[in-house]
Amino acid sequence: MEYKDYYKILGVDKNATQDDIKKAYRKMAMKYHPDKNPGNSVAEEKFKEVSEAYEIIGKPENRKKYDELGANWKQYEQAGAYANQSGAGRARTGGFGQFMDYDDLFGGAGGFSDFFETFFGGDAFRSRQGGRSDQREWASPGQDYEARLDIDLNQAYFGTAAMFELNGQKIKINIKPGVRNGQILRVRGKGGAGAGGGKRGHLYIKVRVKPDRMFERKGNDLHTRMDVDLYTAILGGKSTLQTMDRTLSVTLPPETKNGHVFRIKGKGMPVYGKKDTYGDLYARVNILIPGNLSEKEKELFRKLKEIRK
Repeated sequence: MEYKDYYKILGVDKNATQDDIKKAYRKMAMKYHPDKNPGNSVAEEKFKEVSEAYEIIGKPENRKKYDELGANWKQYEQAGAYANQSGAGRARTGGFGQFMDYDDLFGGAGGFSDFFETFFGGDAFRSRQGGRSDQREWASPGQDYEARLDIDLNQAYFGTAAMFELNGQKIKINIKPGVRNGQILRVRGKGGAGAGGGKRGHLYIKVRVKPDRMFERKGNDLHTRMDVDLYTAILGGKSTLQTMDRTLSVTLPPETKNGHVFRIKGKGMPVYGKKDTYGDLYARVNILIPGNLSEKEKELFRKLKEIRK
């Protein structure tokens, strides 16, 4: 298992102030944020790494314990400091810091490193009353469960509910509007039972939003096509546009070009976890050429062609 040098990860000196650490974290988190690097697995891993580093050295009480661990981490490991591990990629609330649920905030596969899990998971041991006051017993958290949920874009826009059955128990999960494809949602305490008094595991649900025939999603924005007849494109006028929740009337200026993109503010996807906040809708003009022209119409087009010479 690799030792994690959290100071090096954030690019700060071991004597750096808490403000310096915070500034370094914010700069790197902004650079590698998944929303700014969609589909970039390298940036996603880097974001998780700097977030983990800040969870430790960004908090004075956690930083003190990390500094005390120092070069002795191998001895801690060999002494059994990681007997609490029941699976990689899961951080738990405990004495060493508060759990930061990055999956719910940013989507994508979450979880801290094995190094964090081994030493700072928080459930490695618990005090037991009776006998000697410092007597300890090992507690093991329950197994985490994973599930996948397929929904369409309409359900992602308005929010939805889903039923899961675990160990004969039916669980209803409410999905908030704006959930993203690949986002992982955590349901606390719905995993396997713990041992030795350990907490129950969690249920992790990976959401798959199926492609939509009318709209393409990019972040919180939606992109669609707006069909416009030739005459309205040339002369200007009104055209209809279907959004996720209603039909809008869009005014086109004269001589609107094919491929022109209109931006309709606030008609994109809801921003997950933020009430009444939406992305934008981008509508690309697709000019429709009239068909089945009559002889009179053809003659008029010929005359127009001659005029334009």
